[in-house]
Amino acid sequence: MNAEISRLAKWASPARGLPAVPAEALLTALYRSHRLDLIRLAVLLVGDRETAEDIVQDVFARLHGRRPETLTLAYVRTCVLNGSRSVLRRRMVESRWTERGKEALDSSETDVLLGESRREVLDALGRLPKRQRETLVLRYYLDLSESETARTMRVRASTVRSTTARALARLHRELGGNA
Repeated sequence: MNAEISRLAKWASPARGLPAVPAEALLTALYRSHRLDLIRLAVLLVGDRETAEDIVQDVFARLHGRRPETLTLAYVRTCVLNGSRSVLRRRMVESRWTERGKEALDSSETDVLLGESRREVLDALGRLPKRQRETLVLRYYLDLSESETARTMRVRASTVRSTTARALARLHRELGGNA
């Protein structure tokens, strides 16, 4: 459904005699098809589901009323990535002033749901620098290609390759060679 609407939006235009697909229909299709994947992306970047859901909801609210040709999955992913970056920046500033640590970011529900080994990997992922964490999440969790990851992060493909290599090496060291 989403691919069909995207194709229609790209090619349909009043100049060609085809009715334009309303932006609301495209946005609704994107939301229905990809909301959970986008929430998962944001959870891996910010560390908790509630904030991730807020980020995704804010992105879709801000996209309401945009032109149909700008409403692509790649664009929405980039918006979620940028929203996650903003949340992390706010948290960093807040933690400087309030001296709150990592404990405040994790809910007890999250800790119960995650297994010990998964928690260990997520903790190690959380200790990576922001760009390395983003690269690994986009490449291996969302299974994006190097070029898609580069486009989403707005960097070169060679940067994605080198950042991925450094991130994997660091994860391997932090997990005691078990990664």
